[in-house]
Amino acid sequence: MKLLESGRLEALSSALSILNGDSAVQGRVESYSCKMAGSEKAFYKRFTADGETSKDLQALSPPESTAYSRSFSGDEGMLCDTISRKTLFYLIATLNAAFPDYDFSMTKSSEFSAEPSLSWVQNAVDAALSAVGGMRWRQLRPALWTAIEDEVQLPDCRIYSYNPDLTSDPFGEPGCLWAFNYFFYNRKLKRIVFFTCRAMSEYSVNPLQTAKRYSAIQKTKVDVSQPDVYQYNALWVEWIV
Repeated sequence: MKLLESGRLEALSSALSILNGDSAVQGRVESYSCKMAGSEKAFYKRFTADGETSKDLQALSPPESTAYSRSFSGDEGMLCDTISRKTLFYLIATLNAAFPDYDFSMTKSSEFSAEPSLSWVQNAVDAALSAVGGMRWRQLRPALWTAIEDEVQLPDCRIYSYNPDLTSDPFGEPGCLWAFNYFFYNRKLKRIVFFTCRAMSEYSVNPLQTAKRYSAIQKTKVDVSQPDVYQYNALWVEWIV
């Protein structure tokens, strides 16, 4: 997976660092090409060494929210979403690229879910970030979803989430209150946007690092000589053309 550099997404990621009362949100939104690097080609060979093909299907877990009701068929119980072996590989490879200090090679398909719709995901993100970001998040939200749309054409995406328990790395660090991890996968573009956030207790965040991060977010730097500039402060992010 190749990280596609984007000043736009980097600015949004910086703005997703939110301090509020007893918690601090650390967020990132990144775009990846599904082109395999050398080490990933070797991993893919090991990943399919059991004889399964790239089109073989793996079972996913249902979305976490209990508000979502799956279909039932007789006594067969809840029907499961599935994912192709190759798409599962892309999701795991994205996690490895996003968190290079951790190894997700043993991650199972049951730790992922297929999300029912874009609006479903937007509502879940809104519920999580509105609680800690308030007005700042409400003003940031349109810019974030527009940027993701421009990267991967959201109507053409399949959306997945990674839902490990909070004892799993990198979400098992002391003080992690909650986390979400969404993958917006456009098969035609062979591209994934990865949107991840976690809330950390203030007691687990290094006070000096927190102060420096907050100070950086508050500062507004605009170079009007550049054709495309991001301007942001503690309350908003604006795309300036």
